[in-house]
Amino acid sequence: MNEDYIQRINKVLLFIDKHLESDLSLESVSNVAFYSPFHLHRLFKAITNETLNAYITRKRIEKAVYQLLHKKDLTISEIALQTGFNSNSSFTRTFTKLYGMSPSTFRKTTTKKISKIGKTDSKNGKADLISQEYLCNIIHLKTWINMQAKIEIKEMPKLNLAYITHIGVNGLEDSFERIVKWARPKGLLGADDATIVRIFHDSFKITDEHKVRMSIGVSTTHPIKPEGEIGSTTVEQGKCIVGRFEIEPKDFETSWDGLFIWMNEQGYKKAERNPYEIYYNNYKEHPLKKCIVDLCIPID
Repeated sequence: MNEDYIQRINKVLLFIDKHLESDLSLESVSNVAFYSPFHLHRLFKAITNETLNAYITRKRIEKAVYQLLHKKDLTISEIALQTGFNSNSSFTRTFTKLYGMSPSTFRKTTTKKISKIGKTDSKNGKADLISQEYLCNIIHLKTWINMQAKIEIKEMPKLNLAYITHIGVNGLEDSFERIVKWARPKGLLGADDATIVRIFHDSFKITDEHKVRMSIGVSTTHPIKPEGEIGSTTVEQGKCIVGRFEIEPKDFETSWDGLFIWMNEQGYKKAERNPYEIYYNNYKEHPLKKCIVDLCIPID
């Protein structure tokens, strides 16, 4: 794929992230990419495997799902406006098409499920099997965190990143290798303040794993000028829950789940900023093939 194409789509993806509540018509977004609407439509689908409209709709609905679950003070109408829908009816219609129920029903159903966790069935005295499995998993995750992680609340600095966009769970190692291959001859690796970082723009709990977008990058002293497939972005300064782990690649999902359980039990609330990872070694060079990594959850 032409590197100029990737560079412009990176710019479009960042623009969409920051303007979900605004007008994101094909015409307006094509102006950001400096392409004709027809060209952008074809190019965006080729790179992301989604049409521009489908991608924007999915991102808006997924943001709404997060707010329905975690922003109980917001009304359905407020959520509709904050996620770029022109009306409550338009939002409800789109949400129902994707989730099979209205936003209000979704909020009530999920709240009810959470409130029933661990309770027994009053009719027959038997515990709900799903609830039992859920509780066992929670206990496992809490044990994992206690054994594997050193957790701190830290004010994390702003990070400038040169990054590659990666979508989905396949081919991740190749993206890590490409950013390292780009950074090494420029002297960016090996410096005291240079680290490999992965930012998650979607949640695996909400987004299909093959559509989750990540930025895999290397920290730089100053913002860089985009170069081919290499984009430039920042991780904003802010307070984070930081879990230091020494784990095998297969243990990342368990570690993230456990860290979010810890966050909830300690009464912290995730901020709107994206979670990210900071790597401190090449796991292939570790005697036990483990990653030394900080998992960072931004909090309010």
